[in-house]
Amino acid sequence: VQLQASGGGLVQAGGSLRLSCAASGRTFSDYEMGWFRQAPGKERRFVAAIDWEAKNLVYANSVKGRFTISRDNAKNTVYLHMNSLKPEDTAVYTCAATKKWRTVRFESEYDYWGQGTQVTVSS
Repeated sequence: VQLQASGGGLVQAGGSLRLSCAASGRTFSDYEMGWFRQAPGKERRFVAAIDWEAKNLVYANSVKGRFTISRDNAKNTVYLHMNSLKPEDTAVYTCAATKKWRTVRFESEYDYWGQGTQVTVSS
């Protein structure tokens, strides 16, 4: 699966952004999809994941209630809707694909990764 993330940018605290991740190359609906982020000088961390039929969603505690993950299998795209953004949300956001829902929080379990999109939240 080839993954292409987009939608990042500069936004003020309290603002919103929607990230998109377009997939190609294999059957998108075969995969669970996740978003991770990496802030400067820090390790990459799990943000959110959605199963192949969009029935199960999981979020990191730090984004729960502010971010929403969704997918459109007809468009081979997964989204991350980010509201009430905070300066600490500043990071490179990357989408990834896996077939392992039980371990979806662990980046080592993902098979395919996108290139990342920068999100910067100013205070």
